Amino acid sequence: MDQGDSGTITITILTSLDQIAASDWDACACPEAQDGRPNDPFTTYRFLKALEDSGSVGHGTGWDPRYLVAEQNGLTIAVAPLFAKSHSQGEYIFDHNWAHSLEQAGGSYYPKLQIAVPFTPATGRRFLTRPGYEAAGMSALIQGAVQFGANNELSSLHITFCTEAEAIAGAEMGLLRRTSQQFHWVNDNYADFDAFLGNLSSRKRKNIRKERARAHGFGGQIETLTGDQIQPQHWDAFWQFYQDTGSRKWGTPYLTRGFFDIAHEVLRDDIALVLCSRDGQPVAGALNFIGRAALFGRYWGCVEDHPCLHFEACYYQAIDFAIAQGLERVEAGAQGEHKLARGYLPVATHSLHWLANPGFSEAVARYLEAERAAIDEDIEILTSYGPFRREVREEQE
Repeated sequence: MDQGDSGTITITILTSLDQIAASDWDACACPEAQDGRPNDPFTTYRFLKALEDSGSVGHGTGWDPRYLVAEQNGLTIAVAPLFAKSHSQGEYIFDHNWAHSLEQAGGSYYPKLQIAVPFTPATGRRFLTRPGYEAAGMSALIQGAVQFGANNELSSLHITFCTEAEAIAGAEMGLLRRTSQQFHWVNDNYADFDAFLGNLSSRKRKNIRKERARAHGFGGQIETLTGDQIQPQHWDAFWQFYQDTGSRKWGTPYLTRGFFDIAHEVLRDDIALVLCSRDGQPVAGALNFIGRAALFGRYWGCVEDHPCLHFEACYYQAIDFAIAQGLERVEAGAQGEHKLARGYLPVATHSLHWLANPGFSEAVARYLEAERAAIDEDIEILTSYGPFRREVREEQE
């Protein structure tokens, strides 16, 4: 039952999470965590505060916090991680062509507004509402964000990696709906990795076994650490891996070194860290975050190149962990059709958009309609090329 009609809802914009109690934020962001893990850790107070306190977001980063808070009768009923952005980096839902088109027409695309978890292409709720206030809370947050954008003459508002239910509701409220795709592995109640392999075609099964054997032949050991198994020196090693990947992919890493120190203090129970070590020294690693039903693959890096070690650390170790922990799926991050051969199938992801310029909005709406059809077709085709045996594919369909 929605309780949103019992009083006026007010919207406040905060520039720091210091301005709200963690208990108020998390009562909206992760109420399910009262009896276990949050659905995902990325909208929790501790994760967003780690980004802020480490300087990964804030002044000079292009991610300036403008957190939305909706209150009714003195109760915080909804919050959203809103940021003012001066670029489109670290979002993974690409709008560079939109920026170019608007600027060619004489408009200014930046700054813009973004409701998102910075640097994190993982699906989750973006309109974080206290139970019982879902419809009223979401409506208030959308109205507040759009009004803030209009009042400040900003070009647009983007809500990225929201849930499908939020995407449907947001479209009904007049926002533009966009579909993209990722690759996820789904746990069909497998007893172990061999049971998963049993669902694959013979050729794909043999290829994966060969890859795992080559990876484990690199001359060292591979282990997955979580909680108190993770030690501060492990972050020294992972920082080197992360810098290497960040410099090649983005020019400069998105996260600061300080983020990993804070993560060690407040997030290590949410982390599964895969470390590959040789002669007692870590040479490669993959960072995953643990949700209530999913493992979220986030970062990989190395200081030595070894055949297939990337596939083992990022994809196969994640599957092993998910099976052992009884998790429903592994979300392996953005892009990467190479994941398909390793049992990760394409799924739709969702975002919502508001564009201030009516003509520009109409043009983007037409583009999104065609894009959605293309994405749907792409998912269907890619799924048909998946590694699973025909009868298993038919069951999945």
